[in-house]
Amino acid sequence: MAKLLSPFSMRDITFKNRIAVSPMSQYRAEDGHANAWHLVHLGRFALGGAGLVFAEATAVERDGRRTHGDLGLWEDSHIETLKPVAEFLNAEGAVAGIQLSHAGRKASERRPWHGETPVDDEDVAQRGEEPWTAIAPSPVPYADGWPTPMEMTEHEIARVLQSFADAARRALFAGFKAIEVYAAHGFLIHQFLSPVSNHRADAWGGSPDNRARFAVEVAKSIRQEWPEHLPLLFRLSATDWLDGGLGVEDVIDIARRLKDHGVDMIDCSSGGIGGKNRPRRMKIEQGFQIPFAQRIREEADIATMGVGFLWDALTCEKIVESGQADMIALARELLDDPHWLHHAAQVLGAASAFDDWPIESGWWLSKRQRLIEKLALR
Repeated sequence: MAKLLSPFSMRDITFKNRIAVSPMSQYRAEDGHANAWHLVHLGRFALGGAGLVFAEATAVERDGRRTHGDLGLWEDSHIETLKPVAEFLNAEGAVAGIQLSHAGRKASERRPWHGETPVDDEDVAQRGEEPWTAIAPSPVPYADGWPTPMEMTEHEIARVLQSFADAARRALFAGFKAIEVYAAHGFLIHQFLSPVSNHRADAWGGSPDNRARFAVEVAKSIRQEWPEHLPLLFRLSATDWLDGGLGVEDVIDIARRLKDHGVDMIDCSSGGIGGKNRPRRMKIEQGFQIPFAQRIREEADIATMGVGFLWDALTCEKIVESGQADMIALARELLDDPHWLHHAAQVLGAASAFDDWPIESGWWLSKRQRLIEKLALR
């Protein structure tokens, strides 16, 4: 069997293959509540055969949303609207996962197609969406033209840590079986980790130990509510691509710390911290972040997920077969082709045409294929 299509287990959960669907924000929630859009959007990936399907970045606090359209788990009413999503994913053979997030200084942002800039009076006039005050480790704006966030007090840090725990409990009640914590791309936890955004002089900033403290406390807080038999992942930016920012050696150390506190896998992305300085030019090509996944896997001795500009089945197979990463996360490639994995199985010689599709579609497609071949129509 192709390694990409083989099962992979973390704690008591076994994914039927090594393909995960990355969290993809849809910005269609209403006051944090999921709706039919989320069920259909995520459900198609379960029907497409993915082993793990993540719901998008889900805010643990109302003011921790990135946009007005973000999903939420900051109150119990969100459980009921997410339940049908998790139930469908699990019933169709995928593991239902969810990504918990807090945007920190990136909060109160417009949706990407509205400009991906801070919410202002124009949004109030056009969409009835008002801005709110963002919080962060330090009063440092995300980028030029962004408002200065409020520096978090000890009380606010404690409150956010409890919010992650509460959201994990709600995720369990909703039926999810895996949690990923969004600690990458300039979101709140990344803001604590990176010296670019964390200028604190107390126990939450300064030294690498202090800057890693918030991430570790998030993991510990979640583990208070998240059962030992269920996996916990962290998405980390393996480098800030900035001089003076985080590098892969720093993130290897962070991964070791997280593993010691109940984290099972690192989802290895990069960049996104923002700031005034332009990031170093990265060579973007297929699998350009895979070397980060390999180093973290080997040097932190923790399972990793490779992500970013991956689309070729043979390349993905080589990554997992060679031990560079344990799983592969796809996003936009699956938007283009929700049945990517079924097509990959054919490319890898692991399945005849349509054999591994849901019977409700595979049967009809197989019948059509036989007729096409019989009549030599293609």
